[in-house]
Amino acid sequence: MPAKKLVLTYVDSLRTDMLRRAIAEGRAPVFGALVERGVLVEDCVSSFPSVTPVACAEMVTGAAADGHWISGMDWYHRLERRYVEYGSSLEASRAFGVFRTLYDLVYNMNLAHLNPGVATLFERLDDAGLRTACTPFLIYRGRHRHRVSLEGLLRRAVDASQLKFHHHTWGPEELFYGDLYSSREVPCKSTSIPGSRDGYSACCAAELAQADAFDFLLFSLPDNDSYSHRHGPEASVESISRADRCFAKLVDGAGGLDAFLADHALILLADHAQTPVHRGLPLAELLAREWSVLRPSESEPARAQLAVSPTGRAAHVYLLPGEGERADPEAVRAALNAVEGVDLVCRLEGADGKPLLREEPGTPGTGAVAVVERGESRLRFHPGASVIDPRDGAWELDGDLDALEATLEDGRLVSETYPDPLARVWSALNAPHSGDYVLSLSLGCEAVDWGGVSHAGGGSHGSLHAGDSLGPLLFVGCGPSDAGDGRQWALRDVAPVVFDHFGLT
Repeated sequence: MPAKKLVLTYVDSLRTDMLRRAIAEGRAPVFGALVERGVLVEDCVSSFPSVTPVACAEMVTGAAADGHWISGMDWYHRLERRYVEYGSSLEASRAFGVFRTLYDLVYNMNLAHLNPGVATLFERLDDAGLRTACTPFLIYRGRHRHRVSLEGLLRRAVDASQLKFHHHTWGPEELFYGDLYSSREVPCKSTSIPGSRDGYSACCAAELAQADAFDFLLFSLPDNDSYSHRHGPEASVESISRADRCFAKLVDGAGGLDAFLADHALILLADHAQTPVHRGLPLAELLAREWSVLRPSESEPARAQLAVSPTGRAAHVYLLPGEGERADPEAVRAALNAVEGVDLVCRLEGADGKPLLREEPGTPGTGAVAVVERGESRLRFHPGASVIDPRDGAWELDGDLDALEATLEDGRLVSETYPDPLARVWSALNAPHSGDYVLSLSLGCEAVDWGGVSHAGGGSHGSLHAGDSLGPLLFVGCGPSDAGDGRQWALRDVAPVVFDHFGLT
């Protein structure tokens, strides 16, 4: 076992430029001290769609969406013939049913939707006999059973509705999830209100540090995301400063920064970034002008021709069997390409060049070819040997590189606009719950969710674009010795670094 424990600290929607600004202005002194002592990768690549459920699953499993199976904030479950909604907004949760959303977010995401064949960090470390811990975080599946303990507003809401929420769950040895799960009594006040969760998480982390209760801790600081959504990412120095103060509570609980770093290694990272949004794109409403689109509470769901899953600045569109006339795939493709605010339209074709459509969940199988369209430009690709990507993956390409604003430099594909585009699009399209079309929206646009909400006037994320996709990745006491080795880091590299730190292969 290594001499040092490891803390994986996640700050939701943290942008590297805003982190540097907060440090320069003296608003994030603890983060600044850590940057001085560590190795900072400024451009770690997120998932696609670059939204928290997909990114967090990638971070904790080391697999992309085709491996971990989580496809967005909202996606269509082909087998159950319903939408899965993880809480895009309170209004969206109400549209689908608050407790249906709660079950999907807290319970099903980990124990039904996340691929059971891919181990999480917690499961691997639990199996190795290490003490694992987690403050509120979306992906927490581990080997220890936890009883549900409803508290606070959530308990009163459940009592008032006379509904039952009694599911136990499986997580790390120490699990804290607001009003639902708490592995030990702590003097920490939980809250279910977005934007006010960092304090509870920091209090729990400090209690664990003082009790020497972990070898590995995933310390979650989610409030920067809510603040950036509301005020825009350029205003996030304030929320980064708050996150810094919350991280300081963990450091203080361990005896100060020097004592903390003497006993702990650290990884600090973001799941994605954010870009400003000025327009909500009502994608479902636009498609409903021509086709029958499945609604959250559809009285005759079998008649629907399309399912539309907004997921921030990305979206899935599914072709449904329907009982009546089926939507023509080519007509839907053409309509999506014509929507102002849609930047990229991604889909799969078979080896015969025809659309590869899926009526049941599962991977497409061999012979699939990914297609990305951007305006009049079209690029087809699949794994091969001719072209190398920034992470040394090999691909066969056919078509116009302008579709991804890419160039070839000595046989290597480079795109400043869309980081690591081939692997990210491929994994999104080949995930078992992917739409038949996966959309990445133009800068400034966000898909209106099923509650009628967008973050216009603030910030958002989800697209393939660099502005949504690149965030900081800081190593202190573990990981690489140099950030300038030319490697393109991605979220799925985090789990291997954790395993390496603990001597696991």
